[in-house]
Amino acid sequence: MPESDTQHVPVTFERCRHVTGPFFHGTRSVLQPGDELVAGRGSNFQSGRVSNNIYFSAALETAVWGAELSTALAGTGERGHVYEVEPLGPFEDDPNVTNKKFPGNPTMSYRSREPLRVLREVYDWQGHEPDVLQGMLDGLARLRAEGRDVILD
Repeated sequence: MPESDTQHVPVTFERCRHVTGPFFHGTRSVLQPGDELVAGRGSNFQSGRVSNNIYFSAALETAVWGAELSTALAGTGERGHVYEVEPLGPFEDDPNVTNKKFPGNPTMSYRSREPLRVLREVYDWQGHEPDVLQGMLDGLARLRAEGRDVILD
């Protein structure tokens, strides 16, 4: 549920324990319970970029976008995977979305430099209609063409 700016309490590495989850991560990678996602790996969203953080969300819908976009951008034609994860260290609001289009952190998106442990795969998620997914991909392509596909990492 979207937060209003009067309800949003910024999540920082020093102040994140009040956010309890469950947490989700969407990806094209096949993982097993107990696996750990770590920073320092290639980004699912920018070829050749190493990500300094692991991104996750307390909103299943946000993780679904991650799964769908990562597979679409890789050109695999696969469904993608959504996992319930547990952060193993402190985390903060994802500055790439927090207070950008809407006040607060309505996508409940976070990032951490510490690992995330995979608890289980979520199988019963609903993907977006092909035209909705294509609209998002077109928007990302426009941002890239304009040089505005900046990831604060």
